[in-house]
Amino acid sequence: MDMFEVRSEDYGELQRLVDAVFRPEISSQATASKIDVLMSSDAFDLCDDLAEVVDLLPSRTFTRTQLCDQLNSILSGHGWGGVYGTVE
Repeated sequence: MDMFEVRSEDYGELQRLVDAVFRPEISSQATASKIDVLMSSDAFDLCDDLAEVVDLLPSRTFTRTQLCDQLNSILSGHGWGGVYGTVE
């Protein structure tokens, strides 16, 4: 890790959110809408930066892989991957 990069206390919260939306026992073909993700994110009381990441998701339906790609793209665009962690 870069010596100037500091992990937030919210590091990993988006991974917890993805895991809550797409539980391990759910098929890899399962989908969730942006509304599903927003509703789940409310329960996690995300910090403002992570709430912004979720708000920036396009209005569509996602598989887990698609959701992770979108969230990681938004995190990367803001330079927050190292601060908040990426998702898989």
